[in-house]
Amino acid sequence: MKDPTVCEEGHNLKQQKTPRQRMPEQDHHQRIKNFSEVPQGYTPELARLEASRCLQCKKPLCRSGCPVGIDIPAFIKLIAEGDYAGSARKLKEHNSLPAVCGRVCPQEDQCEKVCIVAKKFTSVAVGNLERFAADYERTNGAISIPELPEPSGYKVAVVGSGPAGLSAAGELVKKGHEVVIFEALHKAGGVLVYGIPEFRLPKAIVESEIEYLKKLGVKIELNSVIGKMETVDELLGNGFDAVFVATGAGLPLFMGIPGENFCGVYSANEYLTRVNLMKAYDNGHVTPILKKKRIAVIGGGNVAMDAARTALRMGTEEVYIVYRRSRTEMPARIEEVKHGEEEGLRFHLLTNPVRILGDEKGWVKALECTKMELGEPDASGRRRPVPVPNSEFLLDVDCVIIAIGTSAHPLIPMTTPGVKVNPRGNIIADEKNGQTTQEGVFAGGDIVTGAATVILAMGAGKQAAQAIDEYVRKKRPALNRAGSGLAHTSARR
Repeated sequence: MKDPTVCEEGHNLKQQKTPRQRMPEQDHHQRIKNFSEVPQGYTPELARLEASRCLQCKKPLCRSGCPVGIDIPAFIKLIAEGDYAGSARKLKEHNSLPAVCGRVCPQEDQCEKVCIVAKKFTSVAVGNLERFAADYERTNGAISIPELPEPSGYKVAVVGSGPAGLSAAGELVKKGHEVVIFEALHKAGGVLVYGIPEFRLPKAIVESEIEYLKKLGVKIELNSVIGKMETVDELLGNGFDAVFVATGAGLPLFMGIPGENFCGVYSANEYLTRVNLMKAYDNGHVTPILKKKRIAVIGGGNVAMDAARTALRMGTEEVYIVYRRSRTEMPARIEEVKHGEEEGLRFHLLTNPVRILGDEKGWVKALECTKMELGEPDASGRRRPVPVPNSEFLLDVDCVIIAIGTSAHPLIPMTTPGVKVNPRGNIIADEKNGQTTQEGVFAGGDIVTGAATVILAMGAGKQAAQAIDEYVRKKRPALNRAGSGLAHTSARR
């Protein structure tokens, strides 16, 4: 019989005596009073100790579990050796946003899930180590620009500066192409700046990662709404050899229940955008936002947790998570649920909203809910919730935030006839290379898949970049194109 403490590569897991190193965190009593980051990062000593737990497998399953293909054993080995800047450079060979990924990637469902050490003990903390290396590089002035190839003469437009767009731009510019990102908002970063709260992803981190891409040569044009200012077809006719559409899924979904039009009902998108991008939490800014005593957040994903934990920090006395399934089915990261519980969120699980009640002035005064029980699994693989008869009750709240998901904005498909969409409004694109139904137009991230994770969007951007590189080089010899994109860029400015 095979010894379960010996892995396929012969490593004796009994020798793993060092426990997983916990990352220091702000005390939960203090952190609900501020928007500073909750996890505070490894010290060099903790990082090297954690890195020593890596078995350096010859066939690293962790790497196959990473959507962007980071050489995980290699960057961890460099940390163990004390070469922290080298570790960051190794990360950036495959990942343009390591400081972001180290904070918000669901490593527990990807690289860490298949870690060999996890067969007997707790997996190596890949995400924490990625964050450490990226932070060390930034805070110690160790950022270096890799040697770049000669300009290829090709020019690519990227529509949207979220994770997919930034990832694609980083890969394309490293292949020698001229890359211009068109961002509709006044700040680059997409969901990284408008959706994820400061206490989970500081905006200075996102800005630093974007500055690195700019140093590589990526150009970013803000306040540029493609589909209004120019169409995708016009970009292709005005000097761009290919277009990558990475506009995300920022159109909020509502439940369609009575009372959603009362004052005091937000989509999570609007609520988080007001706080994160427009800094409503900062008294130095004048962005208006409701500050209520009792808020119900409907949903069980990361966005719901972000909105609920933000509401606590905005001074709300009671914040409820209302979710129609059990905790086991919650799609939010385990860490985020744990942090929310520590901070005082109150969970109404197996509970489904059916109506929002308002007062005579049209403001929210209560949320009517019904109890649920789990039946057979649905298409998502989770057990389908069904109502419990005669279980209705009222939840006394004065604000409701709806965080049940988002859909694709229709502007690009509406103004690009050659690009087809599916019944849900998502752009139809090849899952391996991002090619849409129109030649020269590629797409990836949430605009294709629907709302998903940052790292999956980045993986799609990286795959599309490879396909775009092959497409433009096959389309026309590079020598005939050298320098052709420069006139268009200068003319636009």
